[in-house]
Amino acid sequence: MTNIYVGNLDYSTHEDQLQTLFAAYGAVKTVTAVADRDTGQPRGFAFIEMTNAGEARDAIRTLNGSVHGGRALIVNEARPKLYRSGEHESLLSRDHRRHRI
Repeated sequence: MTNIYVGNLDYSTHEDQLQTLFAAYGAVKTVTAVADRDTGQPRGFAFIEMTNAGEARDAIRTLNGSVHGGRALIVNEARPKLYRSGEHESLLSRDHRRHRI
């Protein structure tokens, strides 16, 4: 299983369009277009999971830099999310007003 990052998407791009685009290179397991959690508006990037690593490499090589919706796509293998130290701390401890002198 290979997870692919697709960036610089036009905000009107739908998951079914990405499914069709990547299915031309092989079997696509999932397509997840990322939206803002507060507004629900598209954020301009997505993740594609392809079942075959070789097909995923072909898709990445071919689609990276290609123009779709008037924008040059950024396509590469997704990296695992890294957590910064303290990212899971409570909101109260992050409140800048508590640290005033």
